Amino acid sequence: MKTQKPDAARVWKQFTDSLIPRYRLSIADRSVYWHLVRLSRLEGAVRVRVSIYSLARDLGLTPNPVRNAIRKLASFGILRILERNRRGHAIEVRLPSEVRSVSPKHLPRQSGNVRSTSFAPHAIPATAGSELEEIDFLQTLSLRETIHALGGGRCFYCLRRLKRRLRCLDHVIPLARRGRNSYRNLVSSCAECNSVKGGGSASSLLRRLYREHRLTSSELAARLRALKSLAAGKLRPSLGKP
Repeated sequence: MKTQKPDAARVWKQFTDSLIPRYRLSIADRSVYWHLVRLSRLEGAVRVRVSIYSLARDLGLTPNPVRNAIRKLASFGILRILERNRRGHAIEVRLPSEVRSVSPKHLPRQSGNVRSTSFAPHAIPATAGSELEEIDFLQTLSLRETIHALGGGRCFYCLRRLKRRLRCLDHVIPLARRGRNSYRNLVSSCAECNSVKGGGSASSLLRRLYREHRLTSSELAARLRALKSLAAGKLRPSLGKP
């Protein structure tokens, strides 16, 4: 998919002034994102296909930091994973001005016609019922925080207490398996559980934690029940008025 090539200097300024501080992006996160921008948007394409190992080789990193960076960037809506298979990842790369949780006031002033979004980063729609099912909970910082709040400050899987800088949102059903950004499919997770689970199933991860004696039998049973309740829409986030 071809598109107009953006101004590289402007994109870099928006990236450093808005995305890096807002999401506390690590050196690995920054390296992965900018390399993907180079391979896609700066070549006039929206999407790119890469493998974790080739990307790690190009950046001089090991595969795990690259894999974690892609998951983290995808959880924030900075990247969108379209497909994952043996050939690698098909990724849609978004410019800072296209990330919905970053409003124009958080971007550097710019001249010319540059596409941006006016989505307010802290506006949470007051909604219920069927409308709740249509909300993309990765759209804004406030919506993501409602998922974290639902977890009570603990990892959904291992139940450890989460530090703010080390937590992330995990897709119970991975995006590569057509998982959605619905409240039924997102949980607050520690980085370790997110990394170990990868593209596997949540129930398999829970049973692994039990085998490693990190969950008791009663905790395992409770977590499996929580998975069913989540999928059934019984664990609903609390949405306030805008």
